[in-house]
Amino acid sequence: MARTAEAHAVATPGVAPEARRVAIFGGSFNPPHVAHVLAATYAISVAPVDEVLVVPVYRHPFSKELVPFEHRLAMCHLALGWLPCVSVSAVERDLGGESLTLRTLEHLAAAHPDWAMRLLVGADVLLDLPRWHRFDRIEQLAPPIVLGRSGFAATGAERLDAAAAAPRPHLRPDPLRPADVLLPQISSSEIRRAFAAGDLEAVRQRVPRAVLDYALAHGLYGSSP
Repeated sequence: MARTAEAHAVATPGVAPEARRVAIFGGSFNPPHVAHVLAATYAISVAPVDEVLVVPVYRHPFSKELVPFEHRLAMCHLALGWLPCVSVSAVERDLGGESLTLRTLEHLAAAHPDWAMRLLVGADVLLDLPRWHRFDRIEQLAPPIVLGRSGFAATGAERLDAAAAAPRPHLRPDPLRPADVLLPQISSSEIRRAFAAGDLEAVRQRVPRAVLDYALAHGLYGSSP
């Protein structure tokens, strides 16, 4: 089981605990790969957060074809669940229907009023963020932490940093500049194509061993042992 920052929390008598700073790391994770592992590791090591909550999409809002949720959830546990202060959530399955970032954040905010949330995203989705449903509300609930990604410009990150630095209850103004870190340019779509082509060596260089073994054992992505 993944350790969380709660295991290290020490209560001080007579002092109200600070808000728990949680970075929400959502995505299809179809499949999870080493860039996802690096993103979570970097965030928990450097960003102003106490925990990274990995939230795989249940049903993609744009009807994107995905392997069944239970497989992606299991692979997220294998790829990321062992990391200290990283946990994996099935909240979008519990909510049901199409996965919408705003709905998930509002649910988590109501369920955990002591959380100060951030949204962990890569620079590859930066230009699309303002087009998300009610991004203004998303930004208010969980100001993004943007991690740079090789091959993608971090255009617009300065505005997000400014929003993150605005005074908010229980949230320390400590944005992370995306240019400070570049994640490798790895995509789940290229991994799926490599699986389908039988190029397991290419897959092996891009996904955790446990994820590769799981995908092969369950015949995912057109793979075979």
